[in-house]
Amino acid sequence: MPVVLIDQDSDSDATIVQLSFGDRLGALIDTMNALKHLGLDVAKGTVLTDGPVKQTKFFITRLDTGRKVEDPDMLERIRLTIINNLLKYHPESSERLAMGEAFGIKAPEKKLDVDITTHVHVKEDGPKRSLLCIETADRPGLLVEIIKIIADVNIDVESAEIDTEGLVAKDKFHVSYRGAALTSSLSQVLVNCLRYYLRRPETDIDSY
Repeated sequence: MPVVLIDQDSDSDATIVQLSFGDRLGALIDTMNALKHLGLDVAKGTVLTDGPVKQTKFFITRLDTGRKVEDPDMLERIRLTIINNLLKYHPESSERLAMGEAFGIKAPEKKLDVDITTHVHVKEDGPKRSLLCIETADRPGLLVEIIKIIADVNIDVESAEIDTEGLVAKDKFHVSYRGAALTSSLSQVLVNCLRYYLRRPETDIDSY
């Protein structure tokens, strides 16, 4: 199962990107170069072998500021760049990734039912923020779409963990409203908006 995880919480100075796939994960230098072409600096890269799975972890900062990546458009470009690189060196992974079809390689044999796959809920996470958990069928541009919907409800995203596991996106966002955790009614509004849009991927984002 190919897994791409973008972690904004674990390190205060860098965005952590972790990639896991099967028993081989070559092209470490090539992946780092692809990230540098996006105007990013790979401050550190580590490779960990856990049984049959190799995990590569990159600590990424912006070249222009030396700070971690906050812009959702750039986070999505990082995600797609790494998946594209994975498909380039491991085309056999395309059948297990929603992006296999998007990048014109081999589409997954089994497609997910978006209605069944989509789960959205908000958890308490202290007095100043809430934890928004989203699980849905993966597709290009998904992260940017989610951030736009959250912003349109006037909710702030403080940090995020973006996890792509095969055909499924499993994302977590620490969110707040005017410096406080979301009320139950605001949480329900947010959940309803996200469910409506995510279960209808062909819907115009301005019509939910």
